[in-house]
Amino acid sequence: MTAGSGTHRREVLLVAHPDREATRAAARQVAARFTEAGVRLRVVDQEVRELFVTCAQEEVAVADPDDSPAEGTELVFVLGGDGTLLRAAELARPAGVPVLGVNLGRVGFLTEADSDAISQAVQRVISGEYHIEERMTVDVDVTLDGSLLARTWALNEASVEKTGRDRVLDALISVDGRPVSSFGCDGVLCATPTGSTAYAFSAGGPVIWPDVEALLVVPSNAHAMFSRSFVVSRASVITVDVDPYGFAAVLICDGLRSIDLPQGARIEVVAGRTPVRLVRLGDEPFTDRLVHKFDLPVKGWRERHAR
Repeated sequence: MTAGSGTHRREVLLVAHPDREATRAAARQVAARFTEAGVRLRVVDQEVRELFVTCAQEEVAVADPDDSPAEGTELVFVLGGDGTLLRAAELARPAGVPVLGVNLGRVGFLTEADSDAISQAVQRVISGEYHIEERMTVDVDVTLDGSLLARTWALNEASVEKTGRDRVLDALISVDGRPVSSFGCDGVLCATPTGSTAYAFSAGGPVIWPDVEALLVVPSNAHAMFSRSFVVSRASVITVDVDPYGFAAVLICDGLRSIDLPQGARIEVVAGRTPVRLVRLGDEPFTDRLVHKFDLPVKGWRERHAR
């Protein structure tokens, strides 16, 4: 699918955290290219707007981050790493707007372009030469004795964690209403295929290709004989019950949104109703992206050590 066409005035939401000179320089470069092409910019941070001293004031608008700042834009253009992109996804998802990330961080697994390809990325947006890929999310409900305490979502993972170094999370994991295992642990991660290469990967979980419709459960440092990761259907309901006689816990989604969990809380995780839309500039297979981002060896042992 090609995007970017239409007769209305085009507008892009730019998300960046100008805490490094490289980010500030990139933001100025991007702003200049877009405004020269007649694409209006929107930002959610006055500090970012002040970087664009060469742009006409009417070309850069400051939106309220609590008032659907991405609504009506063509896409959200992100300068930073995966953390910045996840924050941008919070703004883009309610409006159904796609997100394009340029990696100025370290791994940047979710980002589409590296820092040396900023000009090409901007030009592809200006020309409308990109396609959109939908990524599965999870919806999360927190209840206590049947009453809803909170509702949230995640692109990468919903992580139920202990609240102190000297504590243990006593949790019961169930799938589709049937108990699977109960143990003490540091936490339980419920991840999407997108999140399988993030926190879940660091915790020892498997990599799941993003076009696989599934949910991943990864116990973290569990004190149990059976504490393996497992993958369930997209249609499954994952439940994590916090022991009513144990310690309180905390739910953290994508490292951004946290909810305190009292003793006896139940966390229910299902496939999300609303996906996150990511901009893709090419047709690179996920396998190539995995090898590139993690710098995986793809030559045989003998070939690598040949003189």
